[in-house]
Amino acid sequence: MKFIDLFAGLSGIRIGLEGAARNLGIDVQCVLTAEVKPIAIEALKHRYPGEKVDYDVYNVHAELLPEGADIILGGFPCQPFSAAGKGLGFMDTRGTLFFEIERIIRELTDSGYKPKGFILENVEGLIRHGGLVEGSKYGRTLNTIIKKLQLAGYNVEVALLDAADFGVPQARKRVYIVGIDKTIGKVDLSNLPTKKVVFEMVQEQGLPVEDTAFTRLLLKKYKPAEITGKYVKDKRGGGKNIHSWDLGTRGAVTKIQKELLDALLKERRKRKWAEIIGIDWMDGMPLTVEQIATFFPVKGLQRMLDDLVNKGYLVLEHPKKKVILRKGVNVSSRREPDTSKPKGYNIVTGKLSFEFCQFLDPKAVAPTMVAMDMDRIGVVDGEGVRHLTINEGLKLFGYEDYDLSYLEGRKGGRRAAFDLLGNSVCVPVIQVIADRLLKSLINNHAI
Repeated sequence: MKFIDLFAGLSGIRIGLEGAARNLGIDVQCVLTAEVKPIAIEALKHRYPGEKVDYDVYNVHAELLPEGADIILGGFPCQPFSAAGKGLGFMDTRGTLFFEIERIIRELTDSGYKPKGFILENVEGLIRHGGLVEGSKYGRTLNTIIKKLQLAGYNVEVALLDAADFGVPQARKRVYIVGIDKTIGKVDLSNLPTKKVVFEMVQEQGLPVEDTAFTRLLLKKYKPAEITGKYVKDKRGGGKNIHSWDLGTRGAVTKIQKELLDALLKERRKRKWAEIIGIDWMDGMPLTVEQIATFFPVKGLQRMLDDLVNKGYLVLEHPKKKVILRKGVNVSSRREPDTSKPKGYNIVTGKLSFEFCQFLDPKAVAPTMVAMDMDRIGVVDGEGVRHLTINEGLKLFGYEDYDLSYLEGRKGGRRAAFDLLGNSVCVPVIQVIADRLLKSLINNHAI
């Protein structure tokens, strides 16, 4: 069977399909790979020497595939639908790339080689993106995608699956859209086999640890065992967070200043302030000195706030208003400062302001890996701490035999590797889904 791999990235969907096919004794061949990101193209060339892996999806047409393609794979760009991005959907030019998949399917069909099926993948945010449609459990965007694929002649199944249920030590929910030619049958995605693993099953031991001003402050305050599973960020509270003022990374703070920061951290997230300020609620609003005095009435409050601003623990800023963006039936929003409102004090330091943003718990499943965070993921190793290795990162996505070692030691190499991984699929999930698609084709005599 022939297949094409669109928006290939690290080729995780391809690897999953090939694994499923191998287990079923089916020969499969990738006849076209489309990818435009230079670092991804480099990785693909290392894995598949001799193959052309840099087709631009806009230039993929039926004439490039004289014998057609049985299966279409496509992890189309997720940022337009992601909570980590701006969520603009089809209003983002990357969001329109789904329609290139539809176009390719139709071109192949018109040429006499209608694909038998497809596997598409995207972020959890796609489920409700664009606002729920009456009578449907999906949002406008996903409903549009499903309808387009149905009109192209496919029975379509949608599943929201967590990689942690499929032998990957990472919680990673993703939307999988699987289709099969209506004349062939349907794909059953119910009762998929599950498997649980935790981070220590892929963790490496005895590697060099970091010795920096930050790690010295951290280990002076906490024992290594107390760090596992902790986050290092200032914009959230709770027992799992270590804050910059706990460590004094930006300068010493007094006991009462710590109490002020802890109180402001929680208070700024309360919905009542949106009505008082006159803005739509957002998770973390700047509060004026007068507003802060209502829940933290101490002498010298203004002086304490000024000192915390000077040290960099707080920022004085305008609250942000919500601006609604519309394009056809698609609705999204963004935030921008409302200069008509008085400035207030807000927690300034985000998770990317530290050498580490979190430390993985070896006895647990890792939280969802995000491209912008992975270079700051920490691991407790012996009596010290170090960064997540590229190899550990690969295992967190279920890549068992992928070689990115050529990036080690290269300037920006780690970040490039984690950027690729943070936008990747989890291979074992794809393999389970591909197994169901291929079995449907076998059972309906389409192979």
